Amino acid sequence: EAEMAESEADIAATGCATFVDTWIRLGVTHACIAPGSRSTPMALALAARSEIAVSIHHDERSAAFAALGVGLARGRPAIVLTTSGTATVHLHAAVVEADLARVPLLALTADRPPELQGVGAPQTIDQVDLYGRSVRAFIDAGVPVESQRGEWRAIAAGAFAACVGPVPGPVQMNLPFREPLLGLAGSLPPVNDAAHDASTTVETPLDPSTVEELVRLVSGRRGVLVAGYGVDDARAVHRLAEALGWPVLADARSGARLEGSPAIAHADALLRVDEWAAAQRAEVVVRIGDPWASKVVTQWLAAPPDLVIVDRHGVWIEPDRRPTMRVQATASLLAATIAPLVTAADAQWLRSWTSAEQKAEQVISGELVADGALSEPLIAQIVAEHSPDHSAVVAASSMPVRDIEWYGGCRDRVMHYANRGANGIDGVVSTAIGLALAGRRVVALVGDIAFLHDSSALIALARRPIDLTIVVIDNDGGGIFSFLAQADALDRERFELLFGTPHGTDIAALARAHHLEAVAVGTVEEFSVAFMKATDAPGVRVVVAHTDRADNVAVHRRIHDAVARAITP
Repeated sequence: EAEMAESEADIAATGCATFVDTWIRLGVTHACIAPGSRSTPMALALAARSEIAVSIHHDERSAAFAALGVGLARGRPAIVLTTSGTATVHLHAAVVEADLARVPLLALTADRPPELQGVGAPQTIDQVDLYGRSVRAFIDAGVPVESQRGEWRAIAAGAFAACVGPVPGPVQMNLPFREPLLGLAGSLPPVNDAAHDASTTVETPLDPSTVEELVRLVSGRRGVLVAGYGVDDARAVHRLAEALGWPVLADARSGARLEGSPAIAHADALLRVDEWAAAQRAEVVVRIGDPWASKVVTQWLAAPPDLVIVDRHGVWIEPDRRPTMRVQATASLLAATIAPLVTAADAQWLRSWTSAEQKAEQVISGELVADGALSEPLIAQIVAEHSPDHSAVVAASSMPVRDIEWYGGCRDRVMHYANRGANGIDGVVSTAIGLALAGRRVVALVGDIAFLHDSSALIALARRPIDLTIVVIDNDGGGIFSFLAQADALDRERFELLFGTPHGTDIAALARAHHLEAVAVGTVEEFSVAFMKATDAPGVRVVVAHTDRADNVAVHRRIHDAVARAITP
C-alpha cells in the first residue's frame, strides 16, 4: 500500500508539472499562491519552474486580485492557487470582476478527492461550479491517474483557451488530490497540438452591409466619439474623429487623452451646465469601449437619437437603452474601415467643444489652487499629471476614479486602471500589487475605506520586489456618500452611522506596522513633496492625505459653478 501511495503521489506531481509546462508554453508567467496543504502538488510544480514568477499571498482574496492585476497588465492569465474549502470562496469577488471586466484569470482550486466529499471531511465544501456563471468554463481535472496521462496537456490548454478568448475572463480548474501530497515528477508526456494559443486570432473584416449602415448613420451629422476602457489604438480613435469632425470624449482609462490632441477630458464638468449641454445636441453617439464613470456624461449620451456601441469582444454594456447598432470591432479596424468613407460635420460643431474644453481646463486648474488647500480633486490631478512616465495609475472605484476622470487632464505617458467591471472597492490595493508584480511602477489612488477593506494585502508587502506608491485619501469614512441624496435627507447622526461610517484608524500607523514607509500630510506642499519623493524611490511607500468630507463636496461644487460661469454666454 505504501508503494502504491507513493506512486499516486508521483503521478499527481507529474500531472501538475505537465499542466504547468503547458501553461508556460502558452505564455503564462505569474502565479499568485495562497498557502495551504491540499494544494501542495500544484504549488511545488509552479515553484519548480523559473519561468513562473511566484508570489505568496496570505489572504486568498488578495491573491486573486493580485492575479487580476497581472492579467490587466499582461493580457494573459495569471494563476491564482488556493487550498480546498472556504479558501476557494474568497476568490469569488475577483472572479466576478474578471468576468465583467474581461480579464483573463486562471483560478486553480485544490480539492479533496471524491471519497471525502459529503462525509464531513475537514476543509471540504462543494467546489463544483463554485463561481456559477461568472467563469468562462469550469474544469474538474479529476484525481491524477496514469490512464489520463495523454489528456493532461489538452486539459491545461483548454483551460488557457477559455481564459483568453473569444471573450477573455476567469476559468475555474478544480484539482482534487489524494494523500500523500508530496511526490516526485517523472517524465512529462510529449507536447502535442493541444498546446495552441487560442488568443492569436485574426480580426474578421466588417460586413459590407454593416459598413454601409454605419457610414450612413455618422456621415455629415453632429456626433461625438466616446472612448472608454478597451480601446486598442488611441490614435486610430482620433483619426476617425478627425474624419468625422467630431470631438473625442476620452475617459482616462481609454488611453485616448493624447497630449496635444483635441480630446475632451472635462466632459463631466461641461455637461453639468444645463444650458450648454442642451445647446450641444448631438445627433449620434459612437462609443468605443466601456462607458465613463460619470453619471452626468452617461445621461447626456443617452439622449441623442442614434447610439452605436463598438466593442472588440462583442460585449454590450447598455444600461440605459438599446443602441441603434452594435459593432464588434477594435478601434483600429473601425477607423481603417470607415474613416476614408465618411463626410465630416460642420466645423463649428467641433470648435464649440474644443473651445469649451480649453476654458474648463483653465478654470479647473485655477480653482484647484485658488485657496491653497489640499483637496481631493487636486490630489487626483497631481497623481495624474506627476506620476512617473510609463507608470500605471490604479484608482479605487469610488471618488478616486471619478476625480481622475474629471480632473486628470490629457496625458498619455501613464496608463490608467480601475476595477470597473463590478465597480467594487474591494481588492484595489491587491490589484495594484499585481500590476507591479508584472513589472510596472504603480501608483494607487484609494480612499481610506478601500484601503482598509484590502488591508490584508499589506501582509509581507514590504518584502515584495516591486515599486508601488499608495496614496490614501483619508477623510475618515465613505466620502462618495456625501454627494448623494442621503446626505441631505438624513440627520447627521443617522447619516454617519449608515453611510459616513467613520473608522478612526491611524492609517499611517497601520502601514508602518507592516514595515512600510508611510507619511501623513495635510497641505498641498506636504503632499507634493511626499508624492514626488515616494514615486522617485524604489519599493513600497504610503502617502496618507487628510481631507474633510464636507469640504470635498464644497470644492466639487465650487469647481462646477466656476466652469458654468466660464462657458455660459
